[in-house]
Amino acid sequence: MDEYPLIENHGLIGDLQTAALVSTDGTIDWFCCPRFDSPSVFGGLLDKKKGGRFSIGPTEKTHATKQLYIPDTAILVTRFMTESGTGEVVDFMPVTGTTATDRHRLVRMLRCVRGSMTFEGEVAPRFDYGRKPHTLHLTQHGALFTSDGLDLAVHAVREPGDERLLRLFPGERDFHFTLTLKAGEQRGVVMESSPDGMPHEFRLAEFQQLFDETLRFWRSWLGQSVYTGRWREAVERSAVTLKLMTYAPSGALVAAPTAGLPEQLGGERNWDYRFTWIRDASFSVYALLGLGFKEEAHAFIGWLSDRAKEKAGADSDTGPLNIMYRVDGSSDLVEETLGHWEGYCGSSPVRIGNGAATQLQLDIYGEAMDSIYFANQHGIKLGTKGWRSLHTLLDWLVDHWDQPDEGLWETRGGPKDFTYGRVMSWVAFDRALRLAAANGRPATRGRWTSERDRIYEQILDRGWDPGREAFVQYYGSDVLDSSLLRMPTVGFITPDDPMWTSTLDAMDRDLVTDSLVYRYDPQSSPDGLRGSEGTFSLCTFMYVDALARAGRTEQARLVLEKMLTYANHLGLYSEEIDLTGRQLGNFPQAFTHLALIDAAITLDATLNAARGAGR
Repeated sequence: MDEYPLIENHGLIGDLQTAALVSTDGTIDWFCCPRFDSPSVFGGLLDKKKGGRFSIGPTEKTHATKQLYIPDTAILVTRFMTESGTGEVVDFMPVTGTTATDRHRLVRMLRCVRGSMTFEGEVAPRFDYGRKPHTLHLTQHGALFTSDGLDLAVHAVREPGDERLLRLFPGERDFHFTLTLKAGEQRGVVMESSPDGMPHEFRLAEFQQLFDETLRFWRSWLGQSVYTGRWREAVERSAVTLKLMTYAPSGALVAAPTAGLPEQLGGERNWDYRFTWIRDASFSVYALLGLGFKEEAHAFIGWLSDRAKEKAGADSDTGPLNIMYRVDGSSDLVEETLGHWEGYCGSSPVRIGNGAATQLQLDIYGEAMDSIYFANQHGIKLGTKGWRSLHTLLDWLVDHWDQPDEGLWETRGGPKDFTYGRVMSWVAFDRALRLAAANGRPATRGRWTSERDRIYEQILDRGWDPGREAFVQYYGSDVLDSSLLRMPTVGFITPDDPMWTSTLDAMDRDLVTDSLVYRYDPQSSPDGLRGSEGTFSLCTFMYVDALARAGRTEQARLVLEKMLTYANHLGLYSEEIDLTGRQLGNFPQAFTHLALIDAAITLDATLNAARGAGR
C-alpha cells in the first residue's frame, strides 16, 4: 500500500477535452486519451505495475517537493529541492477548443532555478487500460509509441548542440531519459497523441509560446468571475477545476476525471465517474452563473435540452432522461471490471462504465428544471423545441413520480420511496409552472399544479417522522439523509420553519462529526454494498449552506473554515474524507467543488446582510 501516493497528493491539468493527474513526485499516473471517458494511457494510480506512467524527478533521491498552480491558471508547478540545486517541472495542456479532436499535448517544461540538477524520466504508456500491446520507435528527436487505435509521440525540447543535455535510453516497451541543467536553463518534452508524422524537435521559442498562450487563456477566462467575497482563492480554484472537467465540444461536465478510486480502502465501492450526470451538471448552472460564467451555463443548458429531445415521448419506465451520459451525449455506459488490475492500494474490483446508468432516479427531473429556471432568470432562454421537449418530460413525470426509485446516492439495495426524490419532483412541477408563466408558454397547468400539491402533502404526511421530529430518508423509515439539506435551498420549506430546524438538529446528532457530514448511515439503511465510507464532502458544504440559511451564520462560517483545511495542498477535493483526514474516492470531484462555490456565495450574502443589519 505504501507504493501508492495519497489520492490528494495530485494536481490536475487538462485541455477541456481530457485531463491528467500529476503526483507530488512528478509522475503522471492517470491520463485517458483522447477524451475523459476514453481508455487510459497512464493508469498507474490503479495498478502501480501494470497501469503505466510518465515520471520525471531528480536523480538525487534525497529531496523535498512542493507543488503549486501558477496563480489564476491550470498550469501546475512541481518543485524539487536537493543539496545540489532546485528544479521545477511545469506541467500543462494547451487548450484544444470546442471541436473534438484526437490530438492532445502534454507539455512538461523542466527548469533549474538554483545550482544544478539532473532530471531522470520514464515514459511507460499502457494502452487501453493495459490491455493492448504497443511498439516503440526511438529517434534522435524523441520516441513514437504505436498501438491499435492510438499513437503517442514524445518530442524533445532543445536547441542545436543540446544532445549532451538530453540522453535517451530505450527499453523493450518504454524509454528513459536524463537531462542535466544549470541555473537559468530550461528544456523539456512534449507528448502528443495522434501526431502528424515522427517525433521532431521543439525549439524553446515554440515551447514558450505554448506556455504563454495557455497562461493567457486561463487568466482571461477566470477574469470573467464576478466573485469578490471572503473565500476568493478557494472559490476561484474550484471554478478552474470545474472548467478543467468540462468537455468543451458539448459543454458537458464530468463528475470526476478518474475511475475506480475507492470510497473505502480495500473495499468494493469503486466507481467510474468520467461521465456526465444530469444532477451534477445541473448544479453547475447555479455555481457558474453565480460567478458570472454565462457561456458555460448556456452550453450546458443546450446539452441538456438535446438530451430531453432525444427520448421525448418515449414510453420508458426510466423516463425521458437517463441519469448519466458520456460526454458526447451517447448512453453506452456498460459496466465492466478490469480483473487484471489490482486497484488503488488493492481496492478491487476496478470498474469502468457505470451500471447505475439504467437506474430510475426521480430527483434528476427537479434538478434539470430548477437549473433551466435559474438560467432563464439570468437571460438564458429555451427555444420552442426545447420547451416542447420539457413539456413532454413533465407529462411523463405526472404519471411516474409516485413510485419507488434508487435515489440520488445510487444505492444498490433496491428501490424505495426516497423523500428527496419526491421533493425534487415537487421542484420539477413548481419550476415548470413558473417558467410557463414567465415566458407565456403553453402548459398543462391544471395537472402540473395538482401533482405539485399532491407531492407536497404526501411528503408532509409520509416523509416526516413525528417521533424523530425530522424528515427521513424514505417513507416508513426513521433514517436521516443529508440530501434533505437542500429542502430549504429549493424552497420546499422555509429555513426557519420548526419542522426544518428540528430536522437540522437531528442531522447534527446523527450525521455530523466534528463539522464533517455523512450522506447517511449504511448500517441503519443498508445500501446493498459491503463496508462503510467516509464523510461526504459535498454534504459538508451543503450543511454550510443550510446553516447559513437557518441563521446559524457563526456555526456555518466555522464549519466552512474547518472544511477548507481538508482540501489538498492545491485546494482540490475528492469525494470523501476518512477518519484520518485522508481523501477518498474519485478526484477531484465536481460535486464537491460546485457545493463549495454555492456555500461560499450563500454564506457571504448572509454575513453581508447581518453586517448591514448591525448584527
